[in-house]
Amino acid sequence: MFSRLQAKWKVNGWQLTLILCTFAIGGSLCGFFTRQLITPMRIEQPFLYGTLYFVILTLLWPLCVLTVSIPLGQFRFFKNYLAKMGSRLGLGKKTASTATESHVHIAIFASGSGSNARLLMQRFQHHPRIRVQMLVSNKPGAGALHHAADFGVSTLIIEKEQFFSGDAYLAELQAAGVQYIVLAGFLWKVPPKLIAAYPGKIVNIHPALLPKHGGKGMYGQHVHAAVLAAGDADSGITIHLVDEHYDHGAHLLQARCPVLPGDTPGTLAARIQQLEHQHYPEVVERWVLSTALVGK
Repeated sequence: MFSRLQAKWKVNGWQLTLILCTFAIGGSLCGFFTRQLITPMRIEQPFLYGTLYFVILTLLWPLCVLTVSIPLGQFRFFKNYLAKMGSRLGLGKKTASTATESHVHIAIFASGSGSNARLLMQRFQHHPRIRVQMLVSNKPGAGALHHAADFGVSTLIIEKEQFFSGDAYLAELQAAGVQYIVLAGFLWKVPPKLIAAYPGKIVNIHPALLPKHGGKGMYGQHVHAAVLAAGDADSGITIHLVDEHYDHGAHLLQARCPVLPGDTPGTLAARIQQLEHQHYPEVVERWVLSTALVGK
C-alpha cells in the first residue's frame, strides 16, 4: 500500500511518512475542535447531532491539515492536494485548470551522483508553476537516475552519436513539453542544435569564479586543483546561461568562499558544494519564473 502511495503522490519514503503524520494529526485535531464546538449546544437528537458534526468536521478539516502541514514541511503538498479535491467536487475548476496549464516544464541533465538534481526535484516537486518533467543522463549508472525514481520523474539515457551528430534528442524533449534545460553536473558540451532550440533557456553551474578556471576539461576535481595551483585566495560558484562556448554565457549569480590553508581539492570541493546546494535551486526558480512571465 505504501509503495502505491509513493508512486501515486510521487514522493520518497520520508516525505510519505510526514504526509501520513499530517493526515493523522490534522484529523485528530479536527475531531477535537468539532466536539468542542458541538458539546455546548447540548443537541439530543442523534440525526441533527450527526449532521451538524459532519458539516463542521468537513469545514474544519482543510484548515487543520494545512496548519499541521506547515511545521512538518508539507504545506505545498496539501495545498495542491486540497485543490485537486476541490476540482473533483466541481469547485474552482477554472483555477485548477489554469494552474495546470501554467506549469513550466524543465529537464535536468546530470552525469553523476546528482545531489544538485535531487535538490531541484525536491524544490519543484509540488511547485505551483514549475515542474521537473525529465531527468536526462549520459551515464546509465548515474546516481541522479535513482533520485529521479524517488520523485517519480521520467528519465532519458542518451548516447553520444545521436546527441552530437543526430537530432540531439530534440524530439524526445519536445514531446515531453520541455521548455527549459538545467545542467546539474552534466559533463558533455551542449551541441549547437540544442542551444538553437533553447536560446537563453539552458542554465549551468560551474564550481569556480568564471572566467577563471573554465573551459574544456575544467570540471570537478580538475577545477579545484587548478584553483589551489594558482594560489587563489577564494573560489566559488558561477551560475550562468549556456551558449556555444565552454563556460561563457551570461552570469546569473556568483557566490564566493575562502580557500583555506591546507586545503585539498576534496576539502575545497565540499565547501563549493555547499554553495551549490544553497543557491542553485533558488536561482533556477527565479530565472525560470522571470523569463516565463515575460514570454522569453
